[in-house]
Amino acid sequence: MIRVASVPASHVYVRHLACPEGDDVIRLTDPVPADGRKVPGGWWPPLMLEPGWVSDHHEEFDVFHIHFGFDAIGAEQLQDVVAELAEHDKPLVYTVHDLRNPHHPTPGGHHKQLDVLIPAADELITLTPGAAERIRLRWGREATVLPHPHVVEQHWLERPRRDESPFVVGVHAKSLRANMDLFPVLDTLAETVRSLPDAVLQINVHDEIFDPDNAYWYNPEAGSRILQYGEQPQVDVRVHPYFSDDELWQYLSDLSVSVLPYRFGTHSGWLEACFDLGTAVIAPSCGFYGEQRRCGVYTYDEDTFEADSLDRCVRELYESRDLPRADWSQRMDERRALARAHRDIYLRAMSSRSRS
Repeated sequence: MIRVASVPASHVYVRHLACPEGDDVIRLTDPVPADGRKVPGGWWPPLMLEPGWVSDHHEEFDVFHIHFGFDAIGAEQLQDVVAELAEHDKPLVYTVHDLRNPHHPTPGGHHKQLDVLIPAADELITLTPGAAERIRLRWGREATVLPHPHVVEQHWLERPRRDESPFVVGVHAKSLRANMDLFPVLDTLAETVRSLPDAVLQINVHDEIFDPDNAYWYNPEAGSRILQYGEQPQVDVRVHPYFSDDELWQYLSDLSVSVLPYRFGTHSGWLEACFDLGTAVIAPSCGFYGEQRRCGVYTYDEDTFEADSLDRCVRELYESRDLPRADWSQRMDERRALARAHRDIYLRAMSSRSRS
């Protein structure tokens, strides 16, 4: 049995690394804060990264595996975690999901965290060859490239899609996180759908950007600008609270294509959910979305936006109706392979630590 302290354990990505039939890899459950602070799923804040947790619990795990959850933790605190792991001779595995944090407007803080985790890790994992190459060039480390597991469950993945009329182009503004720059994308899409019969641009946004009591996400100016798109022909603007998982899967299933309006980022669970549900994705050229799954790619990053490339992607999908969709059997084979690969990585990490 290999006992893994996973940060976190309850996130859907991590849960779907487990072999469906079970194996000898056991991931500790996420510790719940005494005051009950947590997001749905229970993994935030990550108590395993708190000072002293490793020292207090080092006899309970064989491998420490970091995925997500250190956004608000300074590099110094991560260095303390690394030091505690070394003190107790526990190997560190780190999956590099984000080379650029989508929630941080500038890269400096996240890069400092990576400068701690990547050199210290006994084993590195990432999702795409491009990300692995970036890691190799910047830190001189080799990362094992493994695909993202399925996101939705079988009944959703195999559920029949609606009739593809109208052709719905979706942009979910969420709560306008830092890596989103919506308006060049929305301007282009609104113009494109006007010229396509039976096409609709659907814009969704969380209602908390209109809530003055929400100090973090309140943004009435941007919200008002989003609402104005609803005055244009073939544009549907919807304001609502956060979707539940089932509401989110229904929303994505009702789209023909989901456009990601990101100026920076690396990989995407949203893209994987769309693949599971048979919804096409048009992703920006920043990051490595185009390597993660087959999708349309338009030119968009912190320096450049090419409206013609976005317009072209939409028109090509409108004509072809090429909506790639995951197959459950293949997803399960992939998941079994992921479970075997992670088991092998954990064994390598444990072996390297025992030799040192």
